Amino acid sequence: MNTPSSFSLRRARLRLARGFTLIELMVVMVIIGVLAALIVPNVLDRADDARVTAAKTDIANIVQQLKMYRLDNQRYPTAEQGLQSLIAKPTSGPIPNNWKPYLDKLPNDPWGRPYQYLSPGIKGEIDVMSFGADGQSGGEGKDADIGSWQ
Repeated sequence: MNTPSSFSLRRARLRLARGFTLIELMVVMVIIGVLAALIVPNVLDRADDARVTAAKTDIANIVQQLKMYRLDNQRYPTAEQGLQSLIAKPTSGPIPNNWKPYLDKLPNDPWGRPYQYLSPGIKGEIDVMSFGADGQSGGEGKDADIGSWQ
């Protein structure tokens, strides 16, 4: 019993079962490519901004703990003692009298390198810095140094 309505229903099911044509797939791929070309550069810039913000936060925390060290011991650690003196009592140079652990561990900068420490600093009494994305002193833009003087 084939009625006109059952015939058109069967025909519609066959059309749905065939899938997409190559042209339809190509159009979708082009649209995805255009969207990716517009969105990906903005997302990558945000990742760089997030790394810089994380470095500034780490540096502020390290400087705060260096100030606590100074309050307890009347001076900052020497450049030779370095930031290691915040997690382990120095054994060389002037040995602090009131030392205690100031950090559980020293963080690396967001690019995986250790933070740099100068005492006396070039731009302040002490300088804590990251060399940024390029790992080299100096630089411009996203390769610029990030430091406690900022």
